[in-house]
Amino acid sequence: MPRFYVILNPIAGKGNGLRMRPRIEENLRLLDLEYSLVLTEYPTHATELAKKGLAEGYDVIVAAGGDGTVNEVLNGIMTAGEVRKESSTLAVIPIGRGNDFAFGMRIPSDLDESCQLLANEPRMKIDVGKVTGENYPNGLFFGNGVGIGFDAMVGFVAARMSISGMLSYLVAAIKTMFIYFNAPTVELVLDGQAQTFSALMISIMNGTRMGGSFMMAPRSKSNDGVYDLCIVQSVKRSQMPGLMALVMKGTQETHPAVKTAQAKRITIRAIKGSLPAHADGVTLCEEGQSLLIDILPAELPVITKEVS
Repeated sequence: MPRFYVILNPIAGKGNGLRMRPRIEENLRLLDLEYSLVLTEYPTHATELAKKGLAEGYDVIVAAGGDGTVNEVLNGIMTAGEVRKESSTLAVIPIGRGNDFAFGMRIPSDLDESCQLLANEPRMKIDVGKVTGENYPNGLFFGNGVGIGFDAMVGFVAARMSISGMLSYLVAAIKTMFIYFNAPTVELVLDGQAQTFSALMISIMNGTRMGGSFMMAPRSKSNDGVYDLCIVQSVKRSQMPGLMALVMKGTQETHPAVKTAQAKRITIRAIKGSLPAHADGVTLCEEGQSLLIDILPAELPVITKEVS
């Protein structure tokens, strides 16, 4: 019988994490799961706790929180060294703001249902991304995606807001339209093929959604060994609301300024201007110059409804 190590972020979702603790534990007891539950106390603590859980022989490391908590736990598993077994598994109880990784993994947003999934244990080996450069010269692993440009600025603005959930990203997107509009000129190299253009936004997706509501790559599959890219070139500010509405529906390919692509290895360099960027909501840089993004195919078992 697998043992579950639940890492709960008490401040996830503006304090929602701590409020959900009794309900999470009640679910796990009713499901008769063998588990330990620990709370994070500071940034990156979930990474340390994930390594500790694996060292103590737990089979499944559960991230109970939002995308930031998931990213820390994922990095803990990926950097755990010899204590990480091939079967070491990531699971998620989504109680954060955006919960985009969970959405892409078909993990239910309902707390009781996501806990029930732990007992059912359907698993899928997903691809894991690695981005190197700027704040992370030794690399940062990610599960959902990397956002560069407008998307990253939206995340930075949303993080400073008192409201949470999808509404925070929508309000932040509207604000960002007025503070970030001069698209940098970038060199984008996809599997060795280079192109240069002005880019308002480049989303490099292993999952499907960012910002709680923006379907950057609706056809992306997290176990196909490639990234799906959504590239938005320069547009007039007056076009932005309509473009945002298309992205929310996942139909942005109909817009002439949007291009899509797939790649396994990506480099991006600012030729004019700079690159604000994040991975799974973690700030990579606010005014960066270059990033390298690789993919590790079928690297990590995840408990998910989608099994193939």
